[in-house]
Amino acid sequence: MKDLRVSARAGTALALFAASIVVASAQGAGPDISGIYWVTRYNAKVELVGGGELPLTPKGKEVYDKNMAGLKDGSIPDDARKFCVPDGPVRTLAGPYPFEIVQAPPGQITMLFELNHQIRVIRMGKPLPKYEELVAYPAFNGYSVGRFEGDTLVVETGGFKEKTYLDATGAPHTDELTTVERIRKISPTQLEIVITVHDPDYYTRDWQSRFVYNLRNDVKIEDYLCGEPHRDISSIPGVRRP
Repeated sequence: MKDLRVSARAGTALALFAASIVVASAQGAGPDISGIYWVTRYNAKVELVGGGELPLTPKGKEVYDKNMAGLKDGSIPDDARKFCVPDGPVRTLAGPYPFEIVQAPPGQITMLFELNHQIRVIRMGKPLPKYEELVAYPAFNGYSVGRFEGDTLVVETGGFKEKTYLDATGAPHTDELTTVERIRKISPTQLEIVITVHDPDYYTRDWQSRFVYNLRNDVKIEDYLCGEPHRDISSIPGVRRP
């Protein structure tokens, strides 16, 4: 009988979740995706949807090999870890620290990442400026615009600084990189982000990576400062234990 009650409650929660998405779509508004989220698993090396290795061009492979060797022997610094600058595209989404989505102020969605205190602003209902406009003012996390397509927040981003990596192993990108993220709730307590990477100078084709996060409104975003103790993340699968 207890199992039946648990199953009924779970079924009710899913039904309410689905109904909220239908109502939001009918009203022309996006669903509520606000909250604090924590990745279900950390991977230092980016994992592609469908598996396989990064589809690097010869130029991209040359840069990637150089990055990997330099990060390993210390001849190339990892500024994100050494100086606490933002991780940049893709790598930020893989971070083993929580982040918060705030659907405010009006016309904007804000993502607050505990790791390096990164802030991403997503301007809703705006077109993505052309490369020629963005390249003059590059940013670690680029310039993002968004729109809702049903239950999914679609985010287009360009204008990245070229000095970041796409993962902790040194996967490279150019300043012509553009990304498309599809962000949606896949259950009342989980969020999915699928990011598509387009950077033809370094990659022979577009590729995707997928991240899943648990809703964790029981925690709060904490301070993260270089040289100071940080949150214990040893419980996150994939995090290397000391």
